[in-house]
Amino acid sequence: MLVVDDSDVIRSLIVLNLELDGFQVHQASDGQECLDVVRDLRPRVITLDVAMPGLDGFATLARLRADPATAHIPIVMVTARAQGTDLARGAELGVDAYVTKPFEPMHLVETVRSLAAAQD
Repeated sequence: MLVVDDSDVIRSLIVLNLELDGFQVHQASDGQECLDVVRDLRPRVITLDVAMPGLDGFATLARLRADPATAHIPIVMVTARAQGTDLARGAELGVDAYVTKPFEPMHLVETVRSLAAAQD
């Protein structure tokens, strides 16, 4: 698992809940850090915020999908940006699931668990 969010609080919340469910979790604080570590980590699922400084979640998603080494990794957008245009853009770029902030931690865990199980 790779959790990508520029908010330390949100990132810690996601990490804690996923670890409690048995996932081994790595973290990145922005899109560029995600791209820097993703090939070495080979995560089963990535949770990705949209609104981040520098390389935002949509740009990160586009780069992940464009790279054959990472194109297959399931991605869950975890973001407060949930307008119709945001959802459409995420779908167009190939996001696998969308979880809107504020979120119920168990809903996020169940979404990640489902996507990870589909990888088995």
